[in-house]
Amino acid sequence: MINGQIRDREVRVIGADGEQLGIMSAREAQALADEAGLDLVKIAPKAAPPVCKIIDYGKYRYELSRKEKDARKKQKVIEVKEIRMSPNIDTNDLNVKVAAAKKFIEKGNKVKVSIRFRGREMAHTSESKPMMDDFAAQLSEIAAVDKAPKMEGRFMTMFLAPKK
Repeated sequence: MINGQIRDREVRVIGADGEQLGIMSAREAQALADEAGLDLVKIAPKAAPPVCKIIDYGKYRYELSRKEKDARKKQKVIEVKEIRMSPNIDTNDLNVKVAAAKKFIEKGNKVKVSIRFRGREMAHTSESKPMMDDFAAQLSEIAAVDKAPKMEGRFMTMFLAPKK
């Protein structure tokens, strides 16, 4: 709430330079703000009495948007890369998949390892759990198991995350 929107009887006022001006009526605070050529902004509405500050509202909003933009810029987005296999994968093919997963993890991404079961392969899902454990063991120096192997429909999935 700014300027005329503030309807409280009494407010605690903070000056433009950060000094406490004390408790006064909203009209008096608005008069002080107008005198300084700035805005009266309610910054703590839940306090008793509410806290208002005399600031340049346009500049304040601009600085907030800059801070948010900088925060978004500094964020690191972690992607989830997927490695798909079948239950009857050969050892060399498995090693190629492990190498691909290693590249993803070294870049800081999480890896979703999934095995798709088709037709009669659904009857032998338990034989693929050791293959998932072996996959995780080969990457144990750089990755930790985020979510253990679990059956979800026709897929057995496991998540690996980079070690800190």
